[in-house]
Amino acid sequence: MTSPLSTPSESAQAPERGGGSGIALLVIASCQLMVVLDITIVNIALPHIQSSLGFSTENLSWVVNAYTLTFGGLLLLGGRLGDLLGRRRVFIFGVLLFVLASLLGGLAQESWQLLAARSLQGVGGAIASPTSLALITTTFREGPDRNRAFGVFAAVSAGGGAIGLLAGGILVEWLDWRWIFYVNVPIGLLIALAAPRHIRESERRSGHFDIAGALVSTVGMVMLVYGFIRAAEDGWSDPLTLGAFGAAVVLLAAFIAIERQSRQPITPLRMFRDRNRAGTYAMMLSLAAAIFGMFFFLTLFVQNILGFSPLQAGLAFLPVSVVIAVGAGLASQLLPRFGPKPFMVLGAILAASGLSWLTLTDIHSSYLGSILGPLLVFGTGMGMQFVSLTLMAVSGVEPRDSGAASGILNATQQVGGSLGLSILVTVFGTASRNEATDQAPKFLSQATPGERLQFRRTGQLPSPWGDEVLTAGVTSGFIVAAAFAIVAALVALLVIQVRASDLERLKGGPALVVPPGEGDAPAEGGAAGVSGAAPEDRPPG
Repeated sequence: MTSPLSTPSESAQAPERGGGSGIALLVIASCQLMVVLDITIVNIALPHIQSSLGFSTENLSWVVNAYTLTFGGLLLLGGRLGDLLGRRRVFIFGVLLFVLASLLGGLAQESWQLLAARSLQGVGGAIASPTSLALITTTFREGPDRNRAFGVFAAVSAGGGAIGLLAGGILVEWLDWRWIFYVNVPIGLLIALAAPRHIRESERRSGHFDIAGALVSTVGMVMLVYGFIRAAEDGWSDPLTLGAFGAAVVLLAAFIAIERQSRQPITPLRMFRDRNRAGTYAMMLSLAAAIFGMFFFLTLFVQNILGFSPLQAGLAFLPVSVVIAVGAGLASQLLPRFGPKPFMVLGAILAASGLSWLTLTDIHSSYLGSILGPLLVFGTGMGMQFVSLTLMAVSGVEPRDSGAASGILNATQQVGGSLGLSILVTVFGTASRNEATDQAPKFLSQATPGERLQFRRTGQLPSPWGDEVLTAGVTSGFIVAAAFAIVAALVALLVIQVRASDLERLKGGPALVVPPGEGDAPAEGGAAGVSGAAPEDRPPG
């Protein structure tokens, strides 16, 4: 039966229920997991990479940033490529490019070679990730089937960070740091081989590439991310920091002007006219900052304060992946009944509560007593969030725009995570320096001459004074991360609305045709469903 919101071409491509669609979902979700976990899998391996390739401490952060910058900056172009050239074709190309870059990363003998490989990984991920999300909209019919597919996709998107930390710990401790890159090669090749067999090609759409928009938006986002990263390292008054922010403002303003004039823009601005979709992007921006910050600071805390090994640190985050999957599964099952809004509000509140709980940690905290509980609360909330946000971002979008819609969602996640983490690291550095000023006199009053000489050489306070400094920075970071989650809760509460037709669509029933300006009041109970498209985006009834 054809979904009332599907075009004939989409309906023809939608597979029948059964094993075929299950394998297609496995292929799509595996690609997303591979791309997402590569953001965090290197974190635990950084000390080993530094000693092996001779990175300075300052330049070591670019092992992470090279991937994040290219990934976040090129996601919009990746979504557009799939729309115009065929999503399965572009999906496979992105996966194979990611595989090649992973192989080169594992073989790197110089620091610049690894950074080049990480940048190329980001390009491959930026092509594959938005295309994989768009493939769900053309592979699964709107209703329960698509809701379940989005639930799986959201679970791996949200839990991939924790899985990456666990995988990184295992590979570094049992094998070698190079295997965090080699492991992608067989997985990616299997995905590329399975995709033609189980995923049907989408219809190629006529049009042209918005090259000017793609270049300006990419460079603008890269400059914005770089500005925050530079501010975290060299301060807000650094000339390069200010120059990066100034360039970002000019370029992003130019991007908006270009998109307004383009006949086929890479980012159709009409998608932001719908308040639900615009609110979804704003929420993703805030929540990505919170989750990136949680992983970053807890990784520091459990290894430097609790003394966990790389493998133990990875295992410490495993419960997050479990409860994220539980939260995503619960939300996907109940969405047709209640709509996304209750889960968006409750999920953001739970995430903020977990982060607020983590602010109580100190140097005497233990994993079971102070870390595990907040992780479970935070993970449950994030699982509810990601399935609702993923569904809302692309539901009701015209087929010609679904690649761009998914690209914007992924871009806000990566850019939000990068920008937010840079802000949090700046807060961490300020709080740490202030605490170090308080702890240094205490240390010097008890230190031996040898310890004083060592302190003058390195500027680093030994334990327990150094532990107090690190903990003060970490808890300050958690405070700001909790504030990001609270902002997301307010957006969900005040911006997101529901229409009666939205709940019908989630149940797989016929969507109500509502003339513009009529019937837009929220449904009873205030639950919000997935927004329909803006008036000019709505399919004809």
